[in-house]
Amino acid sequence: MNATSSNAVLRADTASADYGVDLTPVQSFLRCATPLSWLEQVDANLGLLLIDHANCEKKAASTALNLLYKYIDRPELLHKLSKLAREELRHFEQVLEQMARLEIHYEHVSPSRYAAGMRQHVATHEPAKLVDTLIVGAFIEARSCERFALLVPVISTIDMALGKFYLSLLKSEARHFKDYLNLASSYALAHNNSEAAALKGVAANKRMIDVERRIDFFGEIEAGLVTAPDSEFRFHSGASS
Repeated sequence: MNATSSNAVLRADTASADYGVDLTPVQSFLRCATPLSWLEQVDANLGLLLIDHANCEKKAASTALNLLYKYIDRPELLHKLSKLAREELRHFEQVLEQMARLEIHYEHVSPSRYAAGMRQHVATHEPAKLVDTLIVGAFIEARSCERFALLVPVISTIDMALGKFYLSLLKSEARHFKDYLNLASSYALAHNNSEAAALKGVAANKRMIDVERRIDFFGEIEAGLVTAPDSEFRFHSGASS
């Protein structure tokens, strides 16, 4: 079975599993499935997976808080991301609890190239910068949700309680992805309406944010990061090198 066929099987198996969460929007949003070679590394790297997962939850909360401080004039963002930050910190605490139960020592590990690989392409001018940042957030949350679903059956054979923990994370991660995406679409639309009212014709069109085009742009980058060979195993790392 080649890599493309293996990924198709992974996606089909996850879609058919009864997790109590509709994963179709997540899988439709992502441009590719997680490579099978990534999943095959989990058993031998469970401690590393949990440590990096803890770091990811901590970073997700930090990202949300940074946006809260920077964009204080965006009420909907403040409401959505304050709740998201609390949930991410709670997930961080829960990962630490699982690590303690399994006697996994929390030590420093370097981050994967994944998030930085997308963020380096974020626009430098507002409000395009905000829209891009939110789109990147949507992809990170969607990929996390997809990997949680893939991990459930694998980890359940290693440790049933840990498998149940990953299953419990699916619903919130699926919601986080939608929150980021809806905010990006909303702010792009508001900007475009404002530009259309202030300017006319070509001048207005040049300053519009094509949110679907930006989603496609970051979708291709994200897929490239996920499918390219990676020398280090992390929660968001690519295929096994």
